[in-house]
Amino acid sequence: MINQIVLGDCVESLKKMPDKSVDLIFADPPYNLQLKAELYRPDQTKVEGVFDEWDKFESIQVYDQFSESWLKECFRVLKDNGSIWVIGSYHNIFRVGAVMQNLGFWILNDIIWMKTNPMPNFKGTRFTNAHETLIWACKNKDAKYTFHYKSLKNFNDDLQMRSDWHIPICTGEERIKVNGQKAHSTQKPAELLFRVILSTSNPNDLVLDPFSGSGTTAAVAKKLGRQFIALEREEFYVKVANERLEKVIPIEKSLLEYKIEVKQPKVPFGNLIESNLIKIGEFLYSKDRKQKAQVQADTTILWNEKVGSIHKISCEILNKPSNNGWKYWFVERKNKLFCIDNLRTEYVESFLGNKKLG
Repeated sequence: MINQIVLGDCVESLKKMPDKSVDLIFADPPYNLQLKAELYRPDQTKVEGVFDEWDKFESIQVYDQFSESWLKECFRVLKDNGSIWVIGSYHNIFRVGAVMQNLGFWILNDIIWMKTNPMPNFKGTRFTNAHETLIWACKNKDAKYTFHYKSLKNFNDDLQMRSDWHIPICTGEERIKVNGQKAHSTQKPAELLFRVILSTSNPNDLVLDPFSGSGTTAAVAKKLGRQFIALEREEFYVKVANERLEKVIPIEKSLLEYKIEVKQPKVPFGNLIESNLIKIGEFLYSKDRKQKAQVQADTTILWNEKVGSIHKISCEILNKPSNNGWKYWFVERKNKLFCIDNLRTEYVESFLGNKKLG
């Protein structure tokens, strides 16, 4: 099934998959919109709503049973440290969320997809429905799920990524059409899947979409160097998705590395002294040069007759309970101040990386 659009019922296809085999699931199930009549704009042009047979269920109870059946299988195939995203509208997301909790999923966030170009409420009887909700969950509260926090913060101009995502719905060239008509009535924007897959999976991870539709999840997964399994019961959509996939060019592997997420190896201050990057007896300075402390042979520093670690002495100076001494102290090199945190990086590259000092 890997890297395939699999034709067939999602539950039956899921049953053929092994336990704990999937890293990430993105599910865009039928919303059970319960639309009864055609909708027209004020100019009497017809609105292309969701009237597909796959979105129709006999009752709420039948829909709940359907939700439980596919989510139960998703729980089984998801790895212990994997995670799942489910998207929906007010018609179904609360019921789906309850089923997820009943099955044991641990909800991490609900994300609001704010549509920057939503369809108006033509009848003027309700608020314009300008958002959909995504539930992000894992298998239990102790799961060590993937989340690239630093990358998403950088994505958002060095601000924490919020739970409200402003993304337009599919329009223009992104909207896949066949014979001038929408190929799929609920095609999701690639930008939405890009953010989901980028933030909660790694290159070569296996991404599962139980309701593939026009193949957005598979297309973005392929582009981002992930493997995928996409399930779809409509032969027409399988054809559309496969044609779409043929045009996708994966991003170069070297560009997919999460370099900003790599944790720096633990390096004690004493290692810099042992390696002669900092010499016993030389002075460390604050950035404004108003404070200086002398390095002792036992790797402590001496400031105003007080002795302690680079962290403890910086706390004394700043009158703070805690402080990162690596960022506070500088050494003088060629009449310029050089942050000791940069020396730590040099140590990692030169000694732990088996490189010679420049």
